[in-house]
Amino acid sequence: MADGGAVRRVKADGSTAHWAPGSHILWRYRENAGEHFHIARPVTVVRDDDELLAVWLAPGTECMRPVLADGTPVHVEPLESRYTKPRTVQLDRWFGTGVLKLARPGEPWSVWLFWEPGWLFKNWYVNLEQPLTRWAGGVDSEDHFLDISVHPDRTWGWRDEDEFAQAQRDGLMDAELAARVRKAGHSAVEVIRAWGPPFSDGWQHWRPDPSWAVPPLPEDWDRTPAQMAT
Repeated sequence: MADGGAVRRVKADGSTAHWAPGSHILWRYRENAGEHFHIARPVTVVRDDDELLAVWLAPGTECMRPVLADGTPVHVEPLESRYTKPRTVQLDRWFGTGVLKLARPGEPWSVWLFWEPGWLFKNWYVNLEQPLTRWAGGVDSEDHFLDISVHPDRTWGWRDEDEFAQAQRDGLMDAELAARVRKAGHSAVEVIRAWGPPFSDGWQHWRPDPSWAVPPLPEDWDRTPAQMAT
């Protein structure tokens, strides 16, 4: 809805359906091999139906992100100790250009679109992750480290293979999960090579509604959903 409430339509039988365009929801990630949420990003719903959830992460949005216990940014820590040192979470803002996130129900990845200033399209980014779980206030997942960059000329490449390997060494994912993630990555590559959706859908030409307000980060951003919905 235009007022930004995280509103879901209700079917005649009382079950929940989809969020209306303009609704504000949370896109969250649990910590790896843990139960707590360490990433929370308020987003605006662009489209939500049986085929696709599309959301907009606006520049300047207040988010929660993980940092080391002493406040050091995670990416600054050497890889060998990045996943073993104690962590906490920190309030931050999403700087730079915004991000359009696309996820199909049940798929073990989401596709993010990035732009340079002036809406010059930069690239698609395939974020391998646990299929999104829906609840009344948003969607939850767990990041799986391995990613894929896809460029406007349709070339692509693996990203963060070193982090993927380190996560396995540090016990954040076992061999079975790692194999599933790698399989999901190869499935995504098949879609890229065939230039299937969402790459073929023209989302790089999409623009946000200028009337949309930047959604706030709720105080209870890390609440455990009382009732889950798929």
